Amino acid sequence: MLAQVNGLQVFYELDGNPDKPWLTMVTGITNDTTMWDGQIKALQNDFHILRYDLRGQGQSASTPSPYSIELLGADLIGLWDTLGITQSHLMGLGLGGSICLYLGIHQPNRIIKLVPCCCRAIMVEDFAVMWRQLLVTVEAGGIEAIVENTAQRWFSEDFKKSYPEQLEAVRLMIRRTSQAGYLGVVNAFLGLNLFDALDQIHLPTMLMGGQEDRIGGPPEIMQTIANQIPVGLYVPVPGAAHIANLQNPQGFNQILRQFLLK
Repeated sequence: MLAQVNGLQVFYELDGNPDKPWLTMVTGITNDTTMWDGQIKALQNDFHILRYDLRGQGQSASTPSPYSIELLGADLIGLWDTLGITQSHLMGLGLGGSICLYLGIHQPNRIIKLVPCCCRAIMVEDFAVMWRQLLVTVEAGGIEAIVENTAQRWFSEDFKKSYPEQLEAVRLMIRRTSQAGYLGVVNAFLGLNLFDALDQIHLPTMLMGGQEDRIGGPPEIMQTIANQIPVGLYVPVPGAAHIANLQNPQGFNQILRQFLLK
């Protein structure tokens, strides 16, 4: 389905039980709503689920780069307003997790519980170097130029060898990202600077991250973010790297359900 939000056509899907609390799922860079397919069955009886594509990702329209965390956060608030959602559980992965942190700081009254996954709260120089190079690569060669690099970076070696069909599905998802959308969200990520405000989050908050994630949201970074949030905790997802919900959906779903339903 498409909604008009902030002058933009935003693609979204609804699943689950309309009589239950809302749960909103926020995707990351080069992700789309299909990344959450492995969570729907486990959650649909207990939640009314909203998942959507970020600006310029998947089936949502793009606008020229750059974007900002503030803009991407406003897109979600606009979507909630359009759909009449006053409060929702909020979870997201990668850049989606960073958007969750931003809204936890700035829109806490709209959120029931907060679950940022596999994410960062601030951009640091050694990480920014990789993203700046990816921007140059996509500006010169389009999305196809980073498909393989991105797919390979997200998963452990064992997983890639054992599940080649999953890797191919991920490649197809990455290819659905527009060039303008990629440049836009990466620029938003490069401007990420939330760490010093994390102590303003007083919502029930659980950080989740792949125990084997070495780049996107490593355990030590996730734990540091959780430590800055007064009621924050960090729970690692075993047997998973960066896209933890795809690599170990059963473990991810179990941890998520325990937190949201308690």
